[in-house]
This record gives sequence, C-alpha cells and structure tokens, in this order.
Amino acid sequence: MRLKHLLIAGLAIFSLSGCSILEKLVYKIDIPQGNYVEDDQVDKLRVDMTKEQVTFVLGSPMLVDSFDRDVWNYLYRFKTGRGDVTTKELVLTFSGNNLKTVVGDYPLSPDFSTPLGQ
Repeated sequence: MRLKHLLIAGLAIFSLSGCSILEKLVYKIDIPQGNYVEDDQVDKLRVDMTKEQVTFVLGSPMLVDSFDRDVWNYLYRFKTGRGDVTTKELVLTFSGNNLKTVVGDYPLSPDFSTPLGQ
C-alpha cells in the first residue's frame, strides 16, 4: 500500500513538472540569418573599390540605408539550438561609387589603404 502511494506521488510530481524535462530532449535547429562574411572576404576589400566590385566580393548587403544610399550594412546572426547567439556586423561607407571606410566586427587587411591598381 505504501509503495502504491509513493508511485502515485512520483507520477504526480513528474506530470506536474510539465514539459521542462522533455524540453531538454527535443532537438532544436540552428538558425543562421543575414550575410555570412568570412575574414578572407574582408581581406580582399580595398579603398576606392566600386560598389560592383564590393558586391562581387561580399555579395549583396543585408541593408542599404534608405536616407543614405552610400552606407551598406552586412549583418549576420546565428542562434544555436541551445540558445547561444552570435552576431557580426560590417558597415561600408562609399563616396559616390567608391569605397571609403569599413567598420565592424572584422579586422581589416593592412593593405586596405592601398587601392587595387597600385
């Protein structure tokens, strides 16, 4: 009789715990969003590159500023199934059709200041 009460109590506790126990057993996918940019792609960037050349190296930007068409944003967000989030950003500024500055989470090549033709 005592074993029966313990078994019922154990089942009640397990059922009241809800899905928190089962949540750890469920597989959740990784979610990548945005532009995945590698360091070697950023190393290819040079001052005075045209917008077409930058698009060839990095692909289309995730966001082009509506008020300033000369600012391109490359954004990347990666969320693992466990909830870890990684974000990276790269902001390129053009003057007319030529690349002038690059800022963000990627290191620039020491050759960035040297235009391609030189």
